[in-house]
Amino acid sequence: MPRLLALAIATNLLVASIATADDTIELFDGKSLAGWHKNPERIGHGTGGHWFVENGAITGEQDPPGSGNGGLMLTDRKFKDFELTIDMKPDWGVCSGLFVRSNDKGQCYQMMVDYHDAGNVGHIYGEGVGGFNNRPFEIFGTYNDKKDLVSLTAKPNNAPVPPAFSIAPDAWLRAWKVGDWNTAKVRVVGNPAVITTWINGVKVSEFDGNTFEGKGYDKDNVVKTLSNEGSIAVQVHGGKSWPDGAKCRWKNIKVKLLTKS
Repeated sequence: MPRLLALAIATNLLVASIATADDTIELFDGKSLAGWHKNPERIGHGTGGHWFVENGAITGEQDPPGSGNGGLMLTDRKFKDFELTIDMKPDWGVCSGLFVRSNDKGQCYQMMVDYHDAGNVGHIYGEGVGGFNNRPFEIFGTYNDKKDLVSLTAKPNNAPVPPAFSIAPDAWLRAWKVGDWNTAKVRVVGNPAVITTWINGVKVSEFDGNTFEGKGYDKDNVVKTLSNEGSIAVQVHGGKSWPDGAKCRWKNIKVKLLTKS
């Protein structure tokens, strides 16, 4: 190979690696909770829950199990506009969540990970900022004789389909993998935010904070409370509905910056 050609290829590879390193951030090293923290003060869900690394995943449960004491694990770094990818594996019955633009009080836009009967995974909820949501359907489990989850169904909940976009219930069921890891992608841009979510590469929801008019949504209050940037967080819901001993798990957590924070 001519020397100049080899030098050019090497230079291009170096530039590509630098761009990748600059634009994409690994938020979890697979071994520790470095770069993360629990909610520093008690919030509605509790003092923080129990968080640890197990089998290469950030794992959360109530502290102690079955106590009702939950909380958040938040990134130390705050992010503005970004695209997040994350693998998740919640136990059936848990009410978890993926928080974006979160503060330490847990006020945020939440991608619901309500993995239980009458729950939803992938649509948006206003945590601590009005309780609005854009989910037009809910999921339900089907069980065997031992009451183990074997499959899911989805039923419309009579809410209007969001004006931006929502996946149809049957398409969501085809996208979700029961009893396995599922990959979520969340894109967050602007303030009020436009938030788009995908599960396993299939678009699930688009929430447009400029046009959404659902119950509980106050655009001015959300803009003021959540600001232009915040932490990314994962949740263990407080209260007695969380099954005793159940866990939520998260790994392969990466952020691509769309604007500099």
